[in-house]
Amino acid sequence: MIERWIFALGEYGREKKFYPQEDFVFVINRILEILEMESIDMDQRDKGISEEAPDLQLILGSILDWAAENGVIKEDTPTHRDLLDAKLMGALLPRPSEVISTFEENYQLSPIRATEQYYQFSTDGNYIRKDRTDNNRHWVTPSDYGEMEITINLSKPEKDPKTIAKERNYPASGYPKCLLCRENEGYSGRINHPGRQNLRLIPLVLEGEPWYFQYSPYLYYNEHSVIFSEEHRPMVITKGSFRRMLHFVDQFPHYFIGSNADLPIVGGSILSHDHYQGGRYVFPMEKAPIIKEFINLQHGQVTASWIQWPLSVIRLQGNSREALVNCVNEILEAWKIYEDKGLDIHPATDSTPHNTITPIARKKEGFYELDVVLRNNRTSGEYPEGIFHPHREVHGVKKENIGLIEVMGLAILPPRLKSEMESIVRHLAGEELSSAEIKGIEKHGEMIEELKEEWQELLTAEAPEEKLLIRAVENAIGKRFTKGLEHAGVFKNTAEGKSGFYRFMNLLGWKERDVR
Repeated sequence: MIERWIFALGEYGREKKFYPQEDFVFVINRILEILEMESIDMDQRDKGISEEAPDLQLILGSILDWAAENGVIKEDTPTHRDLLDAKLMGALLPRPSEVISTFEENYQLSPIRATEQYYQFSTDGNYIRKDRTDNNRHWVTPSDYGEMEITINLSKPEKDPKTIAKERNYPASGYPKCLLCRENEGYSGRINHPGRQNLRLIPLVLEGEPWYFQYSPYLYYNEHSVIFSEEHRPMVITKGSFRRMLHFVDQFPHYFIGSNADLPIVGGSILSHDHYQGGRYVFPMEKAPIIKEFINLQHGQVTASWIQWPLSVIRLQGNSREALVNCVNEILEAWKIYEDKGLDIHPATDSTPHNTITPIARKKEGFYELDVVLRNNRTSGEYPEGIFHPHREVHGVKKENIGLIEVMGLAILPPRLKSEMESIVRHLAGEELSSAEIKGIEKHGEMIEELKEEWQELLTAEAPEEKLLIRAVENAIGKRFTKGLEHAGVFKNTAEGKSGFYRFMNLLGWKERDVR
């Protein structure tokens, strides 16, 4: 039985043009080596496969099941299955140099063609785990700032307790140094590091430096990409960061590029390796309306505006790359030392800095657009997780860092919310919950009471419509995410906050011009 799935995998690679027909036997022998098999009946190649045309996940799943049953996988856990999965796919794929050549050929025709083909290749090669990302739950929620996008992340496989314990005791290795290092390309992986035999990188040159481009295996939005430095160096936002970002959108004008903040609490999960995220997607923040324009005679080639958004965002636009770089760098340097005690904004505690930014760049109709999101990571006794971080009232929905993607209005919420939402809907419908389910939704008590008050008429109906209940719970979760973004804003959308924002802009020589 295993033979048919081995041949099916080989045929899949050939159909996707990973290799020519002449390499078929070579590829089959590579698969046999991986599965610790010594032979296969080549006469079985065409039997029972073409009629059924099974998809990749069925093929891989069948091979992995066989491998677990026959001791090739030592422990049948998601981690061990993923390690073998990547190794099998790596046997099908072309060498990195061939992938690079194809990308460069396509780029000569159009940057869009190059990224579309590379994205499809990464999906077909099972590096992008679309079979898992399709399981994510997604909806939109109305807010005062436009529609917010909400996602419950169900794509990453949960690790079993045995694997977690083994990871804790596994010897430390300095190779690769982190998940973003270029040495991951083709790496076999280990219990505490994923296999990357099916990863192929695209080299870039940004402002004279070697960088690499790849797609994220767990996409949060269309063509979610990661752009990282060849050098393993910490993330630090500098003038050079802005030069590289604008150079990138020159090369790929259909993509945005953004950087997480470079400080804990307000930064991303990986601060040890300089990188950006990009993609072909329009986030809610990009669609936010302008509420105030600013002019500055010292920056005549650049326009600035304040957009209607829960975080404090300065939007810069201009057609001169250098003028925009100089302008945003001036804002960064001023913000790093800016203090407004009345609004709890302190730039440092002793020698520990607190003020930084989250920058996002795009190119629109020949103009550069750069959003500068002002951030502060200070903590206090009242807010030990962060003064400008989601406060505890919304921790039932969101307590993790507000990183780049969420800054732009796309929530990435934890998997537990799926079952908790289901329990809340059943509770509102009058169903009896188990003690475990009741305990699981205790953290949402305030939100549930608000729902009961807001939807009293619906809930008192003899048979509340489930779709309406689900939508009500989705909106309530979306509102709490939006509230968490408001907590992260350094200049609140209040009279005091607006005055503080104007003070900061005026300090830099920007004078307001109302557009309403």
